[in-house]
Amino acid sequence: MSEAAIRQTIRGHILENLMFTDDPARLPDDASLLDMGVIDSTGVLELVLLMEENFSLQVKDTAIVPENFDSVDRMVSFVLRATAA
Repeated sequence: MSEAAIRQTIRGHILENLMFTDDPARLPDDASLLDMGVIDSTGVLELVLLMEENFSLQVKDTAIVPENFDSVDRMVSFVLRATAA
């Protein structure tokens, strides 16, 4: 899957299911989801499930950290690293 497709899947899910909007301008790719108040522990688990189902990867508990899940950019990088391994 291409980086653009991964980004679109993750962004679309966050906009629709966590921010309840269809305005892509409300979510800069490098914005901290924690600082914006967009994501909490339930939201993180939702995103883990999204990644496991859509990108055929297994997200280990030790990988569920802000460095991997705090922004769209960080999640895309995480998926790219995980699927390359």
